[in-house]
Order: sequence, then structure tokens, then C-alpha cells
Amino acid sequence: MRQPLAYIHPEAQVADNVVVEPFVTIDKNVVIEEGSWIGPHVTIMEGAHIGKNCKVFPGAVISAVPQDLKFKGEKTRVEIGDNCIIRECVTINRGTEYANKTVVGKNCLLMAYVHIAHDCQVGDHSILANSVNLAGHVELGQYVRLGGAVNIQQFTQIGDHCFISGGSLVNKDIPPYIRCGRTPLSYIGVNSVGLRRSGWSSELINHVLDIYRILFVRGYNTTNALKIIEAEIPDSEAKDAITTFVRDSVRGVVKGFSHLERNR
Repeated sequence: MRQPLAYIHPEAQVADNVVVEPFVTIDKNVVIEEGSWIGPHVTIMEGAHIGKNCKVFPGAVISAVPQDLKFKGEKTRVEIGDNCIIRECVTINRGTEYANKTVVGKNCLLMAYVHIAHDCQVGDHSILANSVNLAGHVELGQYVRLGGAVNIQQFTQIGDHCFISGGSLVNKDIPPYIRCGRTPLSYIGVNSVGLRRSGWSSELINHVLDIYRILFVRGYNTTNALKIIEAEIPDSEAKDAITTFVRDSVRGVVKGFSHLERNR
């Protein structure tokens, strides 16, 4: 359905059953797939590809040029997967020549006033609560949960199944499967609730807990902790994911909370 008060560029590819409400602007080189709903006063700019059955709420701006002074007008894009909900006044910027695209995976919920900057990657099934801000080049894994007003510094990586408390400033990488909070941001436990909801067994969750007790709780430095994990913890995909993430981190990973804090 096309409202007469909406503008759709003749070169845009909008599936026949997409609902476009009044005062929408859809620019050239835009693709919107079947079953999606574009609410009133949405602006979708050049380079956007929106998947099937998405809902975009009023005031959202998708695929605006990056807020990056190095951007020189190169042809880049935004890719949004199927079944995403993009709430009021969300902004998702195009990529730069660094990665050429900004990506939001499938089945994601971006609540009101979320900002996703250039070249970010948001994994499938992630939820970003109100007023979350991702600076450029941030990478989120799958099933990530970010509380309201979380701010993430550029080039930061967050692993699968992580939960970060609202109001946090994230300037270190966050390994998979954990919860982070406090000020300064630190490890506060394994995301057991999220893992159970995703079908993980108690045995596997306890296995992850054993790894993170060594890495964050017992007071070892990262190098020694990794050696102990390799020697004492049975092999598994979860172990490989954690140790590889920590070793490959360029920014460095978040720290465990101090003994003083644990004793309060």
C-alpha cells in the first residue's frame, strides 16, 4: 500500500505488499523486501536494504551519510535483516570505505533513539534498549542485550550472549556469555538467564562459569589465566570462543571486579 503523501524514488525497489505510510521519503538505490511496514515520517536514504517483515517506526532515519569527517561520498550501504523492529527516531548510518556497509542482523529490536554509526555490525537476535549509542566500527555478536543509554566506544567488540547494564560506558572488549556492569565497567557474572533462554544446559553454563572464574575472579593476569584455562578446562566450542576472543582482542578485555568490591 502506497500513501499518496509518501515519496518513493522511481529507482527504489519496494515489494508490492510493503506498507508505506504518509510523509515517508524513500530515496534511490533502496530495497525493501516483502511484508515490511514503514511508518509515517520515516526517511530511508540511498543505499539501504531492508529485509522481510521489518517494522520501522516514525522518525527513524536509515542510511544517512556517516558522521565521519573522512567520508568522501563513496557508495556505501546499510543492510538490515528480516524481522527487525526499529522504533521511533532510530538512526542507522551508512558505512565508509573501511567496511563499505553497516549491518543489522535478523530478528533485532532497536528501541527508541538508538544510534548505530558507520561500519557497525549488530548480530542476529540482539536487543538495544532506548538511547543506546554505538560509535563507528563497533561489532556486536548474536543475542546481545544492551540496557538503556549504553554508550560504546569505536572499534569495540562484544561477544555473543552478552548483557550490559543500562547507563554503562563500554571502552573495552566484552568476551562472550557474560554480564557487565558497575563503574568502571567490569565483569559481574555469566549471563546464565540469557543462555538458558537460548537452550543451554546447566552443565554447559557451569563449564562457562569455570572458565570465567579463572579469567576474572581468582586474580590471575590474562596471560596466566589463559594458560590455566588451556591446561585445566576440558575442550569445547565455548572454551575456544572465549579464549580466541580474549587473545585476539586489540583493545583489551573488560576486567573482573576487585577483591575489595567482592568483600563489600
